[in-house]
Amino acid sequence: MAKSKKNGETIENVESINFQDPKYYLNRELSWLEFNNRVLHEALDPRTPLLERLKFMAIFSSNLDEFFMVRVSGLKQQVEAKVSKLAFNGRTPQEQLEDISKSLRPQVIKQHQQFEKVLLPQLISHGIHLLSYIDLDSEQRTYLDKYFKEQIFPVITPLAVDPSHPFPYISNLSLNLAVLVKNPETEEEFFARVKVPKVLPRFLPLPPELRVQDRGEPSAWTGIPLEQAIAHNLESLFPGMNIQEYHSFRITRDADLGLEEDEADDLLLAIEQELRKRRVGGNPVRLEIQSNTPPGVRSRLLQDLDLSENDVYEVDGLLGLRDMMYFMSLPLEQYKDRPWQSVVPPRLQRLREPNAVNPQTLEVEEGRDIFTVIREKDVLVHHPYQSFTASVVKFITYAAYDPDVLAIKVTLYRTSGDSPIVNALIAAAENGKQVSVLVELKARFDEENNIYWARRLESVGVHVVYGLVGLKTHSKLVMVVRREKEHIKRYVHIGTGNYNPKTARLYTDFGLFSCREELGADLTDIFNYLTGYSRQKEYRQLLVAPVNMRDRFLSLINREIENAKNGGSGRIVAKMNALVDLQIISTLYIASRAGVKIDLIIRGICCLRPGIKDISDNINVISIVGRFLEHSRIFYFHNNGKEEIFIGSADWMPRNLDRRVEAITPILDADIAKDLQEVLGIMLADNRHAWELQSDGSYIQRRPGENCPEASSQQMLMAMAAKL
Repeated sequence: MAKSKKNGETIENVESINFQDPKYYLNRELSWLEFNNRVLHEALDPRTPLLERLKFMAIFSSNLDEFFMVRVSGLKQQVEAKVSKLAFNGRTPQEQLEDISKSLRPQVIKQHQQFEKVLLPQLISHGIHLLSYIDLDSEQRTYLDKYFKEQIFPVITPLAVDPSHPFPYISNLSLNLAVLVKNPETEEEFFARVKVPKVLPRFLPLPPELRVQDRGEPSAWTGIPLEQAIAHNLESLFPGMNIQEYHSFRITRDADLGLEEDEADDLLLAIEQELRKRRVGGNPVRLEIQSNTPPGVRSRLLQDLDLSENDVYEVDGLLGLRDMMYFMSLPLEQYKDRPWQSVVPPRLQRLREPNAVNPQTLEVEEGRDIFTVIREKDVLVHHPYQSFTASVVKFITYAAYDPDVLAIKVTLYRTSGDSPIVNALIAAAENGKQVSVLVELKARFDEENNIYWARRLESVGVHVVYGLVGLKTHSKLVMVVRREKEHIKRYVHIGTGNYNPKTARLYTDFGLFSCREELGADLTDIFNYLTGYSRQKEYRQLLVAPVNMRDRFLSLINREIENAKNGGSGRIVAKMNALVDLQIISTLYIASRAGVKIDLIIRGICCLRPGIKDISDNINVISIVGRFLEHSRIFYFHNNGKEEIFIGSADWMPRNLDRRVEAITPILDADIAKDLQEVLGIMLADNRHAWELQSDGSYIQRRPGENCPEASSQQMLMAMAAKL
């Protein structure tokens, strides 16, 4: 067997290692469950403010809903289709389902025990009384009974189940009551289902005069869950019958779009049809029930829903904790994170307004515009630390009203329901600009919103395209074409996050503004690729998927390998949401063996297994889960001191590299490159919200060492932004 030397030790040559061996990789689904477990930890951590703990409870549950709707449903479909192909960690679809069940059940038990035994008492101690109906006094019951008759009863439709009434369709993510009633005359028992209506609030507050008293004053909030108000008024729904018992249950259905694009003559209409199917949902994949549900009711539900015992998740207490987000709306700021107001980047301060024209003189008001700032020097913005509205929204709005702007081109993957960006694009079209918008209709769970905006844009003459068959357009790009004297100049924004002002307050992302000629030319080629028949194969600066991105990243990693082999100091730091791609991971293993020092900041799924002797012992992986959702992608390569750093929209996943249109831009401004390196350094030093991935796939939370202060990267970045 061939051997070589590394740091004085004898190791096997790369050629002798089979990097296809499953032992070198972590399972994608289990890695995601580990991520969601880190989300749950924020709800368990007493350092997290009380209402924020409820928020993380809600996020954990909401994440699980989507996981079952998409990932678990996909595995179940593979099992039904008798797919025997192994995941690259060597597990069949059925084995993965078993692994998921084994890993997830303890997390669900932990979540509900924490909620019932820790958080509910703490809420009460802070004046938030989420009560059970049996805890109410007579006045409170009278109020809620009246509320039921006036507000709830008219909305509810009880559905009997008997030979003349087949088991009703249970909609996705709906909360329901399984009710057993008895005919007092015949002693015959019947099964019925009552849906808890989503059009009503999940939690019913009592008026101040009926709230629990705290030291002689009304508590901050007192109320009960909606389903309990329904359950204790079932006699109104089944008059003349005796209510025997009732039990809450909730189901999750397959909700992934099954779209054959090649056969869809009109993609927009085809997706609208698929969305109608999703509203009612596909096959059931999970049944959540209360643990005290009797065997007869349980077996009836399983039979009628065509589920097995493996699909059942028992819960002690309330079902559907995703609704805990309700309590974040309470005006109790002392139990939330300290409010953060994004700052305006220094170079974008004191700009005149986008449509600042004096209507009497038609003269432009004093002050610089955003194009002047970008011409001077590239601008980097970091959200939510720096304002999305004062940068990205203002950039597009300037373009909409600037008389010298000829055209605006944008990719929209996800945007908000009241999007100021779309409104600016509409204004631009009305102002005579040539506006082209790539709306990605296949953005999962945002399809309906995107269809709405696509129709709005088309109605005012915007040229709307829906992407390429077989590819999602995930890139975050804006290009503004402007006439300046006798020349045409292109201004670009290349980002890591969606053009959504709401999520920009919650997600960490970067955006680069530039008017560099080569970047403008590359964006022109990308938009031609998206809207026409261009099949561009080369780009001047950008890494573009699925064209050249995979090869460029592999080349950058291999360059570090060669530098390390030749006595240099190979170094890679990469931050992203997920690392799944087998080829990228195996190349990182080769880099590690060559002596390249690699730090990875992976928020969610990571299939790379760090710490394997002579394979990945030069690779460290951390995940940061905190107040903001880490969403930015940054890639740093040492390059023997000629450092290169990139930002963009893509993770290292097969879907990003092969099945999506993505764009990664190099950072060509030295000052901006240093700023990004500083951000990476701050994150690598985090000992408050950072977790270290172990070789067995588990994570250990970092803690401050002795005489070492707590360092939260997000808090530090907020403090730095506030000083700008």
